Amino acid sequence: MSERSLGQAHASPPASPQAGAAAGSGSRKGLALAAIAVAQLMVVLDVSIVNVALPSIQGALDFSATDLEWVVNAYALAFGGLLLLGGRIADLYGQRRTLLIGIALLTVASLLGGLATNQGWLIAARAVQGVAGALVAPAALALIASTFSEGGERNRAMGIYAAMGGAGGALGNVLGGVFTDALSWRWVLFVNVPIGVLLLLAAVKAFPAERATRAGRRLDLPGAVTSTAGMSLLVYGLIHAATDDWGSSGTVLPLAVGAALLALFVVIEFRSGSPLMPPSIFRNRNRTGAYAIMLALGAGMIVLFYFLTLFMQIVLGFSPLRTGFAFLPFAVGAAVFATISSQVVGRVGPRILLATGTLLAAVAFFWFSRLSEDGGYSNDLLGPLILSGCSVGLCFVPLTLAAVAGVRKAQAGVSSALLNAGQQVGAALGLAALGTVAISATKDRLTELMGAAAADSAEGYGPADAAHMPPEVRKAVFDSLAHGYGTAFLATGFVLLGAFALAVLVIRVSAKDAENAEMAVVV
Repeated sequence: MSERSLGQAHASPPASPQAGAAAGSGSRKGLALAAIAVAQLMVVLDVSIVNVALPSIQGALDFSATDLEWVVNAYALAFGGLLLLGGRIADLYGQRRTLLIGIALLTVASLLGGLATNQGWLIAARAVQGVAGALVAPAALALIASTFSEGGERNRAMGIYAAMGGAGGALGNVLGGVFTDALSWRWVLFVNVPIGVLLLLAAVKAFPAERATRAGRRLDLPGAVTSTAGMSLLVYGLIHAATDDWGSSGTVLPLAVGAALLALFVVIEFRSGSPLMPPSIFRNRNRTGAYAIMLALGAGMIVLFYFLTLFMQIVLGFSPLRTGFAFLPFAVGAAVFATISSQVVGRVGPRILLATGTLLAAVAFFWFSRLSEDGGYSNDLLGPLILSGCSVGLCFVPLTLAAVAGVRKAQAGVSSALLNAGQQVGAALGLAALGTVAISATKDRLTELMGAAAADSAEGYGPADAAHMPPEVRKAVFDSLAHGYGTAFLATGFVLLGAFALAVLVIRVSAKDAENAEMAVVV
């Protein structure tokens, strides 16, 4: 550069560097928002994208009906059980660092899961994905608060973050169908690898390095270990009951040890100076009611996607792609009614919306319970899919408001994080318990139709087996499967009636409190 040019550069008015810095800051914030949105999308996709591929996974790795549940539950238990710990790690060791480690772990686990050649390998990879999700989700949410200014800028970022959560559920089912049909079930896991690599590069550039702030705080590792291990043993015991009787040692022992570990977790939380789950959170009836309702809804939603996927592909003969698109009415109903719910909750309060939503959900599941092997999509599934989507849309906004209304600012993050953890834990426990209901009902019906020997082989039936069955055997098997799934839906309907009772009898958040509730931004 010439001396003249240098002189002109030094003569530039002082506003120019500021303008350049502002432009750079705006560009970095745009990249940060994109990184946060994609990180949230990855976490949500890992929940939903696997659903449609489950029958293909079952056939490829020879899963039984009970063991197949672990493909879903391994992720849900690790994610839900460690979500609060992930938020604490982000606080103590840095949000950026936690996000980067979580993304890297999620990417590696997805690659290894896609390469799985046996059941244990895949389940372990799904558990590691859940651990990674428990790091990514709270770190991404916390980075919104530390990156974007309070007011319109932060509200816009929160809106995009929330939209990714809703879009991920619908997109996951469709992408799961596309990848499974066009390529292989392995690509529902491989898809995270290129996304994760690009996201790591973007996150390194978007978020400045930070210092860890560990002064006066510590990780509640005993609480995290006892809660996650206790829940896992409860799920194991419930699943085992489907293949053995309730009085067997393989069922009773894990249930007893799991309950003991959860009791120990409660003791630890009361005595800990930095508890993961402060007991004082549950002194408020609205928060406690909201968590209980979320457990029921989490159970209901996983039962819906899990068993309808199996019903559509095994009994109705749908392809994975057609199955993925078949769930779109649910997503549309949820999106439309979530918008309506957010607009009216400040006028009518959470109680009315929760009571209406949970009652509609119960009706939808009672409708699903009428499944039959000679049913069809338009007549038997479309209506309850729309109704259940609308019910979920009505519930989630008022549930969040009920959980955080009136909470002290220091506990706002953990209050909303517990709601998210409750959804995952409810899904794991619900699928284990209601999966046992479905398998037991299937075996009973098949025993009635074909004898005990046929019932013992019922666990291994998948879409590929239908072509090799004699017509009379296929009809009996499909009738038994539809009866089993329908029985699980019936039981879920009663669980959701319990949630309706809680909404009516426990929730007392006023419309004014809901309107003024401070939405938690930091986990």
